[in-house]
Amino acid sequence: MLYNGASLPRQSVALAPSGKGYVAPTEALSVEDSGLKSRLNFMGITLESEFTPKGGGRGFDIKRGFQIVPSSYMTYHQAGSKFTFGFGSYAPYGLGIEWPENTQFRRQSISGELMYLSFNPVAAYQVSETLSVAAGATINYGRAKLKRGVFAPHDMFEFDGEGWSLGWNAGIMWRPSEKHSFGVNYRSKTDINFEGDSHVSTNAFSVPTPRGPVKVPGIERREDAEVGIKFPQHIVVGYSYRPTPRWNLEVNADWTDWYNLNELNLRQKSGDVGLNFNYESSWMYSVGASYQFDNGLVGSIGYIYSENSIPNQSFNPGVPDSNRHIFTAGLGGQWRGWDWDVAYNWAHGPDREINQGSPADGTYQYDSHAVSIGLGQKF
Repeated sequence: MLYNGASLPRQSVALAPSGKGYVAPTEALSVEDSGLKSRLNFMGITLESEFTPKGGGRGFDIKRGFQIVPSSYMTYHQAGSKFTFGFGSYAPYGLGIEWPENTQFRRQSISGELMYLSFNPVAAYQVSETLSVAAGATINYGRAKLKRGVFAPHDMFEFDGEGWSLGWNAGIMWRPSEKHSFGVNYRSKTDINFEGDSHVSTNAFSVPTPRGPVKVPGIERREDAEVGIKFPQHIVVGYSYRPTPRWNLEVNADWTDWYNLNELNLRQKSGDVGLNFNYESSWMYSVGASYQFDNGLVGSIGYIYSENSIPNQSFNPGVPDSNRHIFTAGLGGQWRGWDWDVAYNWAHGPDREINQGSPADGTYQYDSHAVSIGLGQKF
C-alpha cells in the first residue's frame, strides 16, 4: 500500500520490484555456477503527508516516523544440475501512518499499521540455455492495527489482529542472447483473516433536560473481533537490454489487482463495523539503467511512475494514496568476498484534491524518502 520499490536492481529482469513492495528473487544460475548465495537487505523509509482542508484553515502533517522494511534470500545450486533452490523472506505490503488526534477527519482515521511478511521457498529449473522457470509457495503472516475516533475528542475505536495465509508465485525468464532478457513474475492473491480484539473507549457526558442535566456514562469495552482482507494478485513483466557488457537498460510494467479489495465488515459480538475500501487495480511503470565502471563499481538510476489505487469516493486519510513519481539512484560493488549496494529513493505525490462531501475533503500531498542497504555473499 505505501511501500514502493526502492530501486531498479542491477541483477536479472526476474528481480524487478513489485507494484507496492517486492517479489521474491527467482534468479536463474548457469549450470556451471555452484554453491550457496545469500543476501540481506534493509530499507529505511520516512513518510511525509500534508493535508490542507477544503476552503482553507489549519492544515495537518502526519507524525513523521522511520520505518524499516527487511528482505533476505538465499539460493543453492550444484554444478551440473539444472535445478536451483532458494528461500526468501520479504514484505510485499506495508503501512504505517498516524495523524494528530485533533483533525476534522478523526472519525475516519487516526492511525493505521499493517505488517505483511512472506516466507517463500522457490525452485527454479533451467529448461534450456536460454529459458528458465521457477515456482514456489508463500507462507504469509499479517498483523493489522486500526485507530479512529467515535464521537468526541479523546474517545477511540481500536482494532488489533493477526493471521496467516498461503499463496504461491512463479516466474519465467527467457534470454535469447547475451544482450536481451525477458521476464514475467506472478504472485497469487491471498486472503488473511485477522483475528484479535477491538477496544471502544468513550467519555461520560451530560445531556441537558428540563429537570436538569442527565449524565450519560462512558463506554469501556473490549471484545473479540476479526476481519478478512483480500490481498491482490500481482504480475510483473520486464525487459533488459545490454548493449555492452558494462551497460544494462531495463523497463518493467507491473499490475496489482486491488479491485478485489472492496467493503469489509469487522465482525464483533456488539455489532459489525463497516470498513470501506473499494480500491481499483493499478499499474506501475519503471525504467532504469546501470553501468559498471573500470574499478568494478556499478552505478544505477531509475524512474518509476505508480498509479493511484484509491478513487475519490472511497478515499480515506488512513491510506493517502496518489499518483507518484519515484526517482532512484544506487551504487554497488564487491569487497573482500561480499557484494554490496546502497540506493536512495525519493517518491513524490503531487497535490491531490479530495471532494466527497466529508471532513476529509481537501488537498493531500505526499513525499517519502528511502535508503536501502544490501549485503550478499557466496559460500
